[in-house]
Amino acid sequence: MNRFFTVVNVLGKMILVFGLTMLIPLGLAIWGDDGARTVFEEAIAITLGSGFAMWLATRRYHRELQTKDGFLLVVLVWSGLPAFAMLPLLFYLPELSLSMAYFEAVSGLTATGGTVLSGLDSLPPSINLWRGEMVWLGGMGLIVLAVAILPLLGVGGRQLLNAEIPGPMKENKLTPRIAETAKGLWSIYASLTLICMFAYKWAGMDWFDAVMHAFTTLGLGGFSSHDASFGYWNSPLIESIAILFMLLAGINFATHFLAWRAKSLLSYRYDSEVGWFLFLAIGSCAGLAFYLWFFDVYEDPLTALRYAAFNIVSVATTTGYSNTDYSIWPMFVPLWMLFLSGFCTSSGSTGGGIKMIRARILYQQVYRELIAIMHPNAVIPAKLGRNVVANRVIVAVLVFLFVYAASIVLMTLALSFSGLDMVTAFSAAVACINNLGPGLGNIGPATTYASLTELQIWICSFAMLLGRLEFFTVLAILTPAFWRK
Repeated sequence: MNRFFTVVNVLGKMILVFGLTMLIPLGLAIWGDDGARTVFEEAIAITLGSGFAMWLATRRYHRELQTKDGFLLVVLVWSGLPAFAMLPLLFYLPELSLSMAYFEAVSGLTATGGTVLSGLDSLPPSINLWRGEMVWLGGMGLIVLAVAILPLLGVGGRQLLNAEIPGPMKENKLTPRIAETAKGLWSIYASLTLICMFAYKWAGMDWFDAVMHAFTTLGLGGFSSHDASFGYWNSPLIESIAILFMLLAGINFATHFLAWRAKSLLSYRYDSEVGWFLFLAIGSCAGLAFYLWFFDVYEDPLTALRYAAFNIVSVATTTGYSNTDYSIWPMFVPLWMLFLSGFCTSSGSTGGGIKMIRARILYQQVYRELIAIMHPNAVIPAKLGRNVVANRVIVAVLVFLFVYAASIVLMTLALSFSGLDMVTAFSAAVACINNLGPGLGNIGPATTYASLTELQIWICSFAMLLGRLEFFTVLAILTPAFWRK
């Protein structure tokens, strides 16, 4: 029981920090007098009050977090913070049900980008800014932010980072101290966000839209302040900037950090994911643009390339922006885009899916098995760059793939059982688990998740959390072994 109180103590501190992030949209509401000042004041009071009460009640249970504590805390943070993040939406939009408000908050904090809201153009700027800020905070991970801040409060961070961040970053510290690692990642993340914001403003957005969409571009969670998303501007220049920064956000931020520290682009060359990520994303844009032009979806090949490039990069990086309703394209194209969303982005990026590094390991294992059939005595190591991949890593990736596929199947069956048609059910399962956002059918890019029932909304919320925490963090705390002393 003491373990639980220790976790609650740290959770209270994190809720206090999270409550302070609402001061930004509150400031905008006060400055712009947009009618949402009261809802943010109430939300901040409840959030800070809850965090302070949790900390005060458990202040004597203060010790260094253990590995199990880290896993439990991560799950509580990602499932609990949306309950506070949804408060401004719930207070300002009383017609919004609890399940839909929680879904919107989970979608923001997991950088998924699926929404249940319409009439975004008429929402107060502070509400839209809060939606964008949720994506930005969740993009790199609130736990990484906490690792940079909580050492000041006397809480270690290595256990949190191990439970939160997938892929190679678990094994390699970029700096000797974990807090310095987190600060380094956030400095790159914040710097790219600022550059993206100024680029959007230069290309024609106003300051508010530039800030809002810089948040959601680098977070790879396609919340927008307009129902038409990027179709609102109908600007190839703005779309080109979005493509560039979505691709940058789809690359491992550790690679960006190393390139900045070394003042050299060689880090990108040595990253085993970057080449494949760019090849698949850019190659798919060219190939599917030709497909759309060949089948007369667009008469002009440059127009086909414009719409294909923007929407394919958006879906492949699990951002979820759109500038047209791609669900009406020939079915092969949106299905290929959904397929890309499952693995295209790099580990350590703000994207979702199984990540490119796992896809490469799986490909190499398939190749090894094929060679072993023909040459049983051959020894063919799996490699990433110059490094040999250990068999235990390959086994872990195979298990991960099984859980990933099983989760999609189970979520599809659950949504289908609840009454959704198969196209909508399957695409919703894929979109939520991959943290993509829009799917196909009734939840396509031109629609929202508002048509789903309460049960379906809760299933999708759980799927987003499951995908964001990459399954095992959630599944681990459900095992009896986790709770044994």
